[in-house]
Amino acid sequence: MVSSFKQSLSLYELSLSTDPPPQLLSVTPATLLALLRATIDLLIEHKIRAQLLIKLPPGKIWYSEIQRYNTTNLSEGIYSYSVSQPAASNLITPLISVKLTPTSKLQREYFLLVLSPQFCGLALAHRRRIQRQGTVTKVLSTPKQVYKPKPNSSLVAICAYETPVIERVLAGIKQEIVSALTKNSAKKTLYSSPIQLTELLNNWDLLFTVAPSQGTLINQLVIKQLQRTDEILRKTKIKRTAVLQQQNQELTSSVNLSGELLRRASEELRTPLTNMKTALSLLNSPHLKPPQRMRYLQMLHTECDRQNSVINGLLELLQIDQIPKYTPLQAVRISEIVPGVVSTYQPLALEKGIMLAYTLPEQLPPVLCFKSWLKQIAINLLHNSIKFTPRGGQVWVRSRVVGDRVILEVRDTGIGIAERDIPRVFDRFYRIRPTADDSSGAGLGLTIVQQLLQRAGGSISIKSKPGSGSTFTVLLATAPTPPAN
Repeated sequence: MVSSFKQSLSLYELSLSTDPPPQLLSVTPATLLALLRATIDLLIEHKIRAQLLIKLPPGKIWYSEIQRYNTTNLSEGIYSYSVSQPAASNLITPLISVKLTPTSKLQREYFLLVLSPQFCGLALAHRRRIQRQGTVTKVLSTPKQVYKPKPNSSLVAICAYETPVIERVLAGIKQEIVSALTKNSAKKTLYSSPIQLTELLNNWDLLFTVAPSQGTLINQLVIKQLQRTDEILRKTKIKRTAVLQQQNQELTSSVNLSGELLRRASEELRTPLTNMKTALSLLNSPHLKPPQRMRYLQMLHTECDRQNSVINGLLELLQIDQIPKYTPLQAVRISEIVPGVVSTYQPLALEKGIMLAYTLPEQLPPVLCFKSWLKQIAINLLHNSIKFTPRGGQVWVRSRVVGDRVILEVRDTGIGIAERDIPRVFDRFYRIRPTADDSSGAGLGLTIVQQLLQRAGGSISIKSKPGSGSTFTVLLATAPTPPAN
């Protein structure tokens, strides 16, 4: 029978050439792995000593199942077929490996053939060859059967326990060894030695005996396969349910935050509008004195600034919310950001009589962030410190490396924050330090800083005491060093 085969064989086509042909199944790699595990479970539980002929997908997870059976000392022999050196060579001993020829049709096939006096079974999977014609996808037809694959499947599988099918496939495997010896022996590219393979061929009929399978064991295998499939479906369902619950929770939280943000924003915008309307009404008074007129004009100017600050802060928060969660970060150098921000605020500091300075190490590594984010963080922290530091005070910006993190520190000698207020300073629209120019703030600066740091995988902490100033400490991860050329 062997000599009548073509030189390049397909076990899939050989199995379908039997009469009647086995039924075709549409499966995914996960289902195929479940079938492999169920078969190994059956062999181990019934202590069946068997020969295993295998060609499995790449990956240790597949060969670990074979190793699980091998460690029970039930294996009578394991024979692996592959194009490249299989992962099994590092896991399974003893193992005879056969290198397939480049033209072998087995390259598109995976199989597990179990041979023992008690049980014989074949699990065979074929990777379909698909031809694309324009926008039309055509699946090549299979012999003697019309097969319509499911959209989500990637493999055509055959599960056979009938003697004619197993004998025909076994003969095809034998022919592949003959072909491998013929083509690869001269090139000395065989995985196992030619002597081993020749001896295997000489003892083929003694080693591999196809016996009728017992119906009870097949029924148990089907049950185990159903249990494995049910386990996969159950785990998938649990995982999907958890994902949906998390998404629902995030959506509910987002809706609640959006509603709260809208309510607070309305309140924050209503206050300056009311004050501006009052100032405009008073400006129309015919008995208004020049000092009063100047005071009301200043009120209009202050409330316009406050409203503009609220609107700009809201826009920034909306932009942050629209950033995808898993946006890849960039390597950014603090030394390229801080000096420019400090120089921008230097005139304001001089006007208020505040000493403003920064200290940065020369060899400061880059951090994972975005330039625009890091600049916005520095601006908000510096603006906050200068705003709440009285005349004659000091503001420093410093940075240093601690482990795999870079610290950016903004310290001031301002009015400080009460301990009870520190946990709330990052809340939206929360203002706690009453100063002469506090009315112009939106209470969103520190909220924006915290949101940006969370997106960058960083954090911020505060140390403060009323009358003794505040220190804002930002932690950012250092960027990985690029590989050398």
